[in-house]
Amino acid sequence: MCSRLFDSRTQAFREVLLGCVLARLLNGAIDIRRPYVKQGPGAFNGRTLDEKVINPFLQEKRIPCSRGPCLSVFRRSVRFDESARGGVRDQHGYDALLTLLRHVEGLAPHDPALRSLLLYRLRAFAELRERSRVSLADLHRTSLEQLDQLADGLLATPSGGRFPVLLVVATLEAIRARFELDWTIECQGINVADSTSGAGGDIVVRSAGTIQFAAEVTERQVDSSRVVATFNTKVLPAVIEEYLFFVPHGKVDTDARRQARQYFAQGHEINFLEIREWIRFVLGTLGVRGRNAFRQTLRRLIDAPDVPTSLKLAWNEQISKLPLAT
Repeated sequence: MCSRLFDSRTQAFREVLLGCVLARLLNGAIDIRRPYVKQGPGAFNGRTLDEKVINPFLQEKRIPCSRGPCLSVFRRSVRFDESARGGVRDQHGYDALLTLLRHVEGLAPHDPALRSLLLYRLRAFAELRERSRVSLADLHRTSLEQLDQLADGLLATPSGGRFPVLLVVATLEAIRARFELDWTIECQGINVADSTSGAGGDIVVRSAGTIQFAAEVTERQVDSSRVVATFNTKVLPAVIEEYLFFVPHGKVDTDARRQARQYFAQGHEINFLEIREWIRFVLGTLGVRGRNAFRQTLRRLIDAPDVPTSLKLAWNEQISKLPLAT
């Protein structure tokens, strides 16, 4: 029944259900079938609920929704029952709404099943967003200041580790393009074990088939045990001359740096780079051509089919926040 409701072309039905569930959670005395206060005792202001809560929430989360009040698709002072069925286009979708409203009416505000229903509906809205096609915003020219702010915003966005990796890859691609290097830059998928894939790290840079360096991009603390494990499972087997850890500020233990110095004394390079500062300095050095390559590559990577819609929306949000040149 829920699937039928979300498959309906009348978006208002699913928005009405969300509003009615919220109204029920707020007050068990509310008659969720009467969304206009003039309809008497127990009625509620469904239009205000939609305009002040439901629609702004859906808009903010970039979820496909009605442009205007969801109640506008019904006749004025509608009551959600069989009497309104003849006035809607998708009668089967409306029937699904009525069935779900009957279920909601049978739940008390304190009933855990009502909150579970709300969470289930919110998940359906999120899935709807994921199925929708998101067009990525872009700027034809971006200043160093704008790219600096863009990188800050993306790194501050929870992404399951995707944005840090994509930012590093885009920066390496910008270096390759700016200096016309013969690099081949390979990137593993997020959460793909390097040992399973046979790669030497999250990112491997080759020249004429030879590994120049490998890199790991992490948001977690790097301690000495991780450095040792990396050396034994990646650096030695793949004969990697230089291995880089891209990390946030302050995420490297003193013991990890001490262990890296020991490996250096043995002829192996393991180094740590603070991802934010590295990107800033590289983009400041590459000039306009390199910065354009960075922006274009990063946009292309985020536009890939396997990147979640939520991250594409985060990109658009960050682009909209960039300061405009005056």
